[in-house]
Amino acid sequence: MYQAGEFIVYGVSGVCRVDGVGRPTFAEDDDRLYYKLTPVAGTETIYIPTDSSVFTRPVISRAQAEMLIESIPSIEEDDFTSRSSRLSSEHYQEVLQSHDCRELVQLIKTVRAKSRRNGRRISQIDQRYRKRAEELLHSELAVALGIPMSEVPRRIARAIEDKSKGQA
Repeated sequence: MYQAGEFIVYGVSGVCRVDGVGRPTFAEDDDRLYYKLTPVAGTETIYIPTDSSVFTRPVISRAQAEMLIESIPSIEEDDFTSRSSRLSSEHYQEVLQSHDCRELVQLIKTVRAKSRRNGRRISQIDQRYRKRAEELLHSELAVALGIPMSEVPRRIARAIEDKSKGQA
Protein backbone atom coordinates (compact mmCIF):
# COMPACT_ATOMS: atom_id res chain seq x y z
CA MET A 1 0.00 0.00 0.00
CA TYR A 2 1.27 3.45 -0.88
CA GLN A 3 1.59 6.12 1.78
CA ALA A 4 0.66 9.80 1.79
CA GLY A 5 3.47 11.85 0.28
CA GLU A 6 4.67 9.15 -2.12
CA PHE A 7 4.69 9.62 -5.88
CA ILE A 8 3.30 6.89 -8.09
CA VAL A 9 2.58 6.30 -11.76
CA TYR A 10 -1.17 5.82 -12.10
CA GLY A 11 -2.57 4.46 -15.37
CA VAL A 12 -2.77 7.00 -18.15
CA SER A 13 -2.87 9.87 -15.65
CA GLY A 14 0.88 9.59 -15.20
CA VAL A 15 2.73 10.66 -12.09
CA CYS A 16 0.53 11.46 -9.10
CA ARG A 17 1.23 12.37 -5.51
CA VAL A 18 -0.62 10.26 -2.94
CA ASP A 19 -2.28 12.88 -0.75
CA GLY A 20 -3.96 10.44 1.55
CA VAL A 21 -5.41 7.00 2.14
CA GLY A 22 -8.84 6.56 3.67
CA ARG A 23 -12.57 6.55 3.09
CA PRO A 24 -13.77 9.60 1.19
CA THR A 25 -17.12 11.11 2.14
CA PHE A 26 -18.71 9.95 -1.11
CA ALA A 27 -17.87 6.33 -0.23
CA GLU A 28 -18.90 6.16 3.42
CA ASP A 29 -20.92 2.99 2.77
CA ASP A 30 -17.95 1.35 1.06
CA ASP A 31 -15.62 -0.71 3.25
CA ARG A 32 -12.69 -0.17 0.91
CA LEU A 33 -9.89 2.31 1.39
CA TYR A 34 -9.15 4.85 -1.32
CA TYR A 35 -6.05 6.70 -2.45
CA LYS A 36 -6.49 10.41 -2.91
CA LEU A 37 -4.20 11.32 -5.83
CA THR A 38 -3.12 14.61 -7.37
CA PRO A 39 -1.46 14.41 -10.80
CA VAL A 40 1.78 16.41 -10.92
CA ALA A 41 0.74 17.75 -14.33
CA GLY A 42 -2.83 18.65 -13.47
CA THR A 43 -5.16 20.19 -10.95
CA GLU A 44 -7.83 17.54 -10.48
CA THR A 45 -8.11 15.15 -7.57
CA ILE A 46 -8.48 11.44 -8.27
CA TYR A 47 -9.88 8.87 -5.86
CA ILE A 48 -9.16 5.22 -6.54
CA PRO A 49 -9.73 2.15 -4.39
CA THR A 50 -6.47 0.82 -3.00
CA ASP A 51 -7.36 -2.53 -4.55
CA SER A 52 -8.01 -1.04 -8.01
CA SER A 53 -6.89 -3.06 -11.00
CA VAL A 54 -5.65 0.09 -12.76
CA PHE A 55 -1.87 0.03 -13.21
CA THR A 56 0.17 1.71 -10.47
CA ARG A 57 3.84 1.61 -9.59
CA PRO A 58 6.27 3.75 -7.62
CA VAL A 59 8.13 6.45 -9.53
CA ILE A 60 11.63 5.38 -10.56
CA SER A 61 14.47 6.26 -8.21
CA ARG A 62 16.92 9.11 -8.70
CA ALA A 63 19.65 6.60 -9.64
CA GLN A 64 17.36 4.93 -12.20
CA ALA A 65 16.46 8.34 -13.66
CA GLU A 66 20.12 9.32 -13.99
CA MET A 67 20.97 5.97 -15.62
CA LEU A 68 18.06 6.34 -18.03
CA ILE A 69 19.15 9.84 -19.06
CA GLU A 70 22.71 8.63 -19.62
CA SER A 71 21.43 5.77 -21.77
CA ILE A 72 19.17 7.90 -23.99
CA PRO A 73 21.76 8.30 -26.78
CA SER A 74 22.06 4.51 -27.07
CA ILE A 75 18.31 3.78 -27.07
CA GLU A 76 17.37 2.74 -30.58
CA GLU A 77 14.36 3.97 -32.50
CA ASP A 78 11.37 1.68 -32.67
CA ASP A 79 11.30 -0.36 -35.88
CA PHE A 80 7.50 -0.18 -36.12
CA THR A 81 6.29 1.36 -39.38
CA SER A 82 2.84 1.69 -40.80
CA ARG A 83 0.94 4.07 -43.03
CA SER A 84 -2.26 3.13 -41.20
CA SER A 85 -3.36 5.74 -38.66
CA ARG A 86 -5.26 3.07 -36.75
CA LEU A 87 -2.27 0.72 -36.48
CA SER A 88 0.07 3.56 -35.52
CA SER A 89 -2.37 4.73 -32.87
CA GLU A 90 -2.71 1.22 -31.46
CA HIS A 91 1.05 0.77 -31.38
CA TYR A 92 1.65 4.10 -29.65
CA GLN A 93 -1.12 3.40 -27.15
CA GLU A 94 0.53 0.07 -26.32
CA VAL A 95 3.80 1.88 -25.63
CA LEU A 96 2.09 4.41 -23.34
CA GLN A 97 0.33 1.60 -21.48
CA SER A 98 3.63 -0.21 -20.92
CA HIS A 99 4.51 2.53 -18.39
CA ASP A 100 8.14 1.87 -19.27
CA CYS A 101 10.42 4.91 -19.44
CA ARG A 102 12.78 3.34 -21.99
CA GLU A 103 9.86 2.62 -24.30
CA LEU A 104 8.67 6.22 -23.93
CA VAL A 105 12.15 7.43 -24.94
CA GLN A 106 12.05 5.07 -27.90
CA LEU A 107 8.66 6.40 -29.02
CA ILE A 108 9.88 10.01 -28.75
CA LYS A 109 13.07 9.25 -30.68
CA THR A 110 11.13 7.35 -33.34
CA VAL A 111 8.69 10.18 -34.00
CA ARG A 112 11.47 12.79 -34.08
CA ALA A 113 13.50 10.66 -36.49
CA LYS A 114 10.44 10.18 -38.67
CA SER A 115 10.06 13.95 -38.86
CA ARG A 116 13.74 14.42 -39.82
CA ARG A 117 13.58 11.66 -42.45
CA ASN A 118 10.43 12.97 -44.05
CA GLY A 119 11.62 16.57 -43.98
CA ARG A 120 8.06 17.64 -43.33
CA ARG A 121 5.52 17.88 -40.58
CA ILE A 122 4.56 14.65 -38.90
CA SER A 123 0.98 13.46 -38.59
CA GLN A 124 -1.28 14.66 -35.80
CA ILE A 125 -1.28 11.14 -34.38
CA ASP A 126 2.54 11.13 -34.22
CA GLN A 127 2.54 14.59 -32.66
CA ARG A 128 -0.11 13.72 -30.08
CA TYR A 129 1.57 10.51 -28.92
CA ARG A 130 5.05 12.06 -28.90
CA LYS A 131 3.76 14.92 -26.76
CA ARG A 132 2.01 12.54 -24.35
CA ALA A 133 5.12 10.34 -24.10
CA GLU A 134 7.19 13.46 -23.32
CA GLU A 135 4.72 14.55 -20.63
CA LEU A 136 4.78 11.12 -18.98
CA LEU A 137 8.56 10.77 -19.20
CA HIS A 138 9.39 14.33 -18.14
CA SER A 139 7.02 14.30 -15.17
CA GLU A 140 8.51 11.07 -13.87
CA LEU A 141 12.09 12.25 -14.38
CA ALA A 142 11.29 15.59 -12.71
CA VAL A 143 9.91 13.89 -9.61
CA ALA A 144 12.72 11.32 -9.48
CA LEU A 145 15.42 13.99 -9.85
CA GLY A 146 13.70 16.59 -7.69
CA ILE A 147 13.77 19.24 -10.42
CA PRO A 148 11.04 21.26 -12.14
CA MET A 149 9.52 19.56 -15.17
CA SER A 150 10.62 22.49 -17.34
CA GLU A 151 14.28 21.63 -16.64
CA VAL A 152 14.07 18.01 -17.76
CA PRO A 153 14.56 18.68 -21.51
CA ARG A 154 17.75 20.68 -20.74
CA ARG A 155 19.01 17.90 -18.49
CA ILE A 156 18.46 15.36 -21.26
CA ALA A 157 20.04 17.61 -23.91
CA ARG A 158 23.09 18.17 -21.70
CA ALA A 159 23.52 14.42 -21.17
CA ILE A 160 23.28 13.77 -24.91
CA GLU A 161 25.76 16.57 -25.61
CA ASP A 162 28.18 15.28 -22.97
CA LYS A 163 27.96 11.76 -24.41
CA SER A 164 28.62 12.99 -27.97
CA LYS A 165 31.63 15.03 -26.78
CA GLY A 166 32.99 11.95 -25.06
CA GLN A 167 32.78 9.97 -28.29
CA ALA A 168 34.36 12.68 -30.45
